[in-house]
Amino acid sequence: MARFLFTVWPFAGHFFPQIAIAHALRERSHECAFYTGIRACKVVEDEGFQCFPFRHVDEEQLYQVMFSQQRGSLQWKGLFQLNTTLRKWLVDTIPQQVQDLEAVFDNWRPDVVACDPTMWAPILIFYERLGIPVAVSSFVPACMLPGPDAPPFGLGLPRPNKWWTCLLAQVVRLATDLFAVKFRRAASGLRQQYGLPPLKVSVTAYTGQMPLYLVPSAPEFDYERRDLPPSVHYVGPFIWNKPRYEAPASWLTQLPRDQPWVHVTEGTMHVGDPFVLRAAARGLADLPMQVIMTTGGDRNPAELNIAPAARNIHIVPWVSHSELLPNTDLVVTTGGAGTVLAALCAGVPLIIIPTEWDKPEIAQRVVEAGAGLRLPPNRCTPKRLRTAVERILGEQLFKKKAQRLGNIFSRHRGAARAAELLENLIMDRERLK
Repeated sequence: MARFLFTVWPFAGHFFPQIAIAHALRERSHECAFYTGIRACKVVEDEGFQCFPFRHVDEEQLYQVMFSQQRGSLQWKGLFQLNTTLRKWLVDTIPQQVQDLEAVFDNWRPDVVACDPTMWAPILIFYERLGIPVAVSSFVPACMLPGPDAPPFGLGLPRPNKWWTCLLAQVVRLATDLFAVKFRRAASGLRQQYGLPPLKVSVTAYTGQMPLYLVPSAPEFDYERRDLPPSVHYVGPFIWNKPRYEAPASWLTQLPRDQPWVHVTEGTMHVGDPFVLRAAARGLADLPMQVIMTTGGDRNPAELNIAPAARNIHIVPWVSHSELLPNTDLVVTTGGAGTVLAALCAGVPLIIIPTEWDKPEIAQRVVEAGAGLRLPPNRCTPKRLRTAVERILGEQLFKKKAQRLGNIFSRHRGAARAAELLENLIMDRERLK
C-alpha cells in the first residue's frame, strides 16, 4: 500500500476529478489524502479521504482574487488585470503552500504527490527539494504544454493546420513568451530562496519535466498532438460529480420525455451577471423543450430574477450530471471542463459561451471536433441562443460527433488508467533504489 497526496485548489472543477482518481486508487488498496481549502474539505471527507486544509494560504483572499478576474473577464479590462490575478494566485501563494506542505510531508509522508497544474509549490519546490515523485494531474481536457502542434494556450485560437492559423499561432506565441518571462523570473527567485537553480524554461513548460503528466482527454480532442514529452498521457476524463450529501433529484422523473431536454449552466463558480441563464430563459421560454437551468450552489435562483413565467423553464441551484445527462439532448454552458467532459462522455452536444480561464480553449476544441457550437459572450442574445439551440437539436451530426468522442473517451478508462500510471511511479522509484 502506498500513500498519494492530492494537492489541489478548492474549486469544484479542480478537485472533483481528483476525487475520482482517489477512489480508483483506494480500490487498489492505496491510501489517499488531499491538501486543499477548507471549503472543499467537507466534500473530500464525506468521501472518506483525509483532508489537510490550508493553514497559511488565505482562502478568502484567493476567492476574492479569482472572482475579481471573473467579473472583469467580460469587460476586457486588459492583460494588466489578468497578469495581476495570475501573479497573486500562482506565484504569490507559493511560500504559503510551502509552509503548509512541509507540515503535511513531515506528518503524513506521501509516496507520490498528484498536483493541480496551477498549484506550483510541489512542482517548483518539492519535486527537486525532497526528491518526491510529482505527477501533474490536470483538470483541463487539453495539454497546456507549449509546442508547434497547438496554438499558445488560453485564447482559444484555431488549430494551426493552415498557413494563416500557423502564422497567427506564431505571432501570439512570441507575445505570450514575453508575457511568461515575468512569471519565470518570479518563480526562479522563489526557487533560489529554497536553494534551487533558476528555471531555463517557462513554468508551464517545466511542468512537462515532471515524471507524469495526466490529461483527462484523448488526442482526438486535442488536435492529435505529436509534440509532447513521454511523460504526457491522455487517460480520458475522470468524472465525479455526486457528493454523498446531495439528495437525489427525484423531480427530474416528473418532467415529460416527449420533448428534448436542454441543460443550461454557468458552472459552480460563476458570480457575475447571469447573462447566459437570462438569455436562455427569455429565448427558450414556451418552446417545445424542457429547459433545466442550474445557477450554481452559491447563488439563490429566487434572487437572480432571470426567468419569465414559462412552464418549460426549471431553475435549481444544482443537479448531479450523473442524474441529468443520460436524458439530456443538449448542454448550454460557459465551458467549464467538468461540464463539457461530462456532456461528451454522455454523448451530448454543446453550445459554449466561453468566458474566462481555460474555457475559450475548451470551446474551440468542441467546435473543431464538430460536437457543438461556440457563441461569443457579447453575442449571447435570446434570439441568437435560440437559433443555436434549434440548429443543434435539428442537425443530428452534432450528436453523432459528441457520441463518437464519448466512445473514444471511454476506451481510455479515465480514473482507472490514471490510478495505474500513478501506481507505476511507486514501482519506478523502487527500481531506481
